[in-house]
Amino acid sequence: MEADVSEMRNELQSRDGLWRRIQLECQKLHTELLKIKEYKDMQEIQIKHQSSHVQLTEKLGNKNTELLLFAEGQEHQEEELNKIRNHVYREEQSHCSEQERMKTEISDLTEELHQKEITIATIMEKASLLERQLKMELETKHKLLTKQQLLEFHYQVIKSENTHLKEMV
Repeated sequence: MEADVSEMRNELQSRDGLWRRIQLECQKLHTELLKIKEYKDMQEIQIKHQSSHVQLTEKLGNKNTELLLFAEGQEHQEEELNKIRNHVYREEQSHCSEQERMKTEISDLTEELHQKEITIATIMEKASLLERQLKMELETKHKLLTKQQLLEFHYQVIKSENTHLKEMV
């Protein structure tokens, strides 16, 4: 009986360790979720900065128009204007590429988050199942222990009666 109790204790300790590891994993996943949310907030800030970049690009386009009017007939100013246009074009291309990269990265992070949420749900489901199984096993062990104690009591009573009968004989 002590061996069974010891075995049950060991099993409970191992399950407790498993439960603690699950809780630690949940905490880690929660921390990662917070990091992802922080990253999304940074992305929103960058998008706001991008809208101001568009306004600056529009202002630059207006300045280009002014330069064209002023630069009629002046070759040097035309070369400068072409340089500015090329630079703006490269910046816009760079900006579009960066924006696409960010969209892809956000999509990847969203997918990763979804997978981690599924993992958390699975872990929680398994933990709940293990907890129910453990409760059922504890109830069974408790019933067996009660039954054994009752049998021991009956044994003692019969032994006592037997001793009494032997004395009487």
